[in-house]
Amino acid sequence: MQMRLGRRLKETRFDGPVLAAEIKCLFPLAFRSSLSEVVPLFEKYTGNTVIIDYATIGALTARLKKGEGADVAIVSDEQFDELQQQGKLVAATRTDVVKLGVGAFVHTNAPKPDISSVEAFTRTLLAVKAIAYIDPAAGAPSGIYMAKLMGRLGIAGQMMPKTRLATGSGKALFDIVVNGDAEIGFIQVTELLAEPRVELLGPLPAGIQDYTNYVAGLAASSKQPNAAEALIAFITSPSALAVMRVRGFEPL
Repeated sequence: MQMRLGRRLKETRFDGPVLAAEIKCLFPLAFRSSLSEVVPLFEKYTGNTVIIDYATIGALTARLKKGEGADVAIVSDEQFDELQQQGKLVAATRTDVVKLGVGAFVHTNAPKPDISSVEAFTRTLLAVKAIAYIDPAAGAPSGIYMAKLMGRLGIAGQMMPKTRLATGSGKALFDIVVNGDAEIGFIQVTELLAEPRVELLGPLPAGIQDYTNYVAGLAASSKQPNAAEALIAFITSPSALAVMRVRGFEPL
C-alpha cells in the first residue's frame, strides 16, 4: 500500500512550489487512523510538514468561525457551505472526500444482538440494560444523530434513563462499553474499527442509517495555499481513498 501511495504522489501534478512548507490542518477525529498512514508519505515525498489537529467537526467548525488560522480543513458538506459563506473557507477549493455512516459495537467476544432491520434494532435497544454514544453537546455527528434517532423511533422516553453519554472522545465511549456500563455503543464506523477492545456489531439498518458527507477545502487564512492544495489533492487521490475505505469510509 505504501508503494502505491508513493507512486500516486509522484504522479500528482502540483501547481507552484510545495517543498518545505508547514501545513496546518483541522481534521475530524474519524480520519485519524486513515491519515496516520497517508500523511507521512506525503511528508516524505514533498518535504512538507503536516500539523494535524483532530477534533469533532462541530468543534472544528466553531474554531474556524472564531477565526482560528489553518491551511486545510475537512468538515461536513453542510458546514463547508456555511463556512465559505462566512469567508472562512475558499469555495473554489471544495473537494469531495468520503462519506461515513454510524455503526453499533459491543465489547470484544460479547453477545451480538440482532440489529439487522429497523424493527430488530428497536427491539434490541428496548431489551438491553444500557446503550452509549457521545454526548451530542460535544459536536460529534454520531451523538447528535443517535439522540434524534431515539425520538424518531418513538422510544426516547424509554431510552433516556438507560443511555450513557460519553464526553469528549471515542475512547471515553469505548471505556463505557468495555467496562460493562453499557452493552451497545454507537459511533462512526471508522473510529470503532480502529479500537481493538470492541467489535463491530454492524452498521445501522439502511432505513435509519445516517451518513456524514466529508469535504475538504483551503482555509481563507492559509499561508501555504500551494502546499495545502497539494495535500488536498493527495488525500483525495484514488490510492489514499482506498486506505480510507479499508477503515470504513465509503465513496461519495
